Amino acid sequence: MKRSYAVLGSALFLVVAPGTLAGLIPWWLTRWEGPASNLPLAALGGLVAALGLALLIECFGRFALQGRGTPAPLAPPDRLVVTGAYRRVRNPMYVAVTAMVLGQAALFADWRVAAYGLVLWLGFHAFVLGYEEPTLRRQFPDHYAAFFAAVPRWRPRLRPWTPG
Repeated sequence: MKRSYAVLGSALFLVVAPGTLAGLIPWWLTRWEGPASNLPLAALGGLVAALGLALLIECFGRFALQGRGTPAPLAPPDRLVVTGAYRRVRNPMYVAVTAMVLGQAALFADWRVAAYGLVLWLGFHAFVLGYEEPTLRRQFPDHYAAFFAAVPRWRPRLRPWTPG
């Protein structure tokens, strides 16, 4: 896929998928209003949500520019992306979206958003096990096996993995 199409497709998918999961749904639940009485918790939540957003944007950029595709299953990358945050954790986009949601749960002190974040992560986990990992094994049989063996699914490595 041409880089320009990959960038455009990734930007569109970023707005639609994570924008809905980590933006619209938490907004529906909280209207982005909540108690400001626990400032340390709110500050921590805002920081976690902001770091999640930064990680998500970085990963989407990698998919478009290095993988020459999008995170959307309909237009996947032509190359396995194993740089940047992918050197530490296999699923940084899902980690980022979950962090954004849980950060908002803390920011607005809303248990409903926290429960939604947990359910969302369980959905991501099921999708990764049932669709994404088998698909990547078929699409990139040699490269994905090494990546899978070296990089954890959810718990980030302390030292980044370097492909051999």
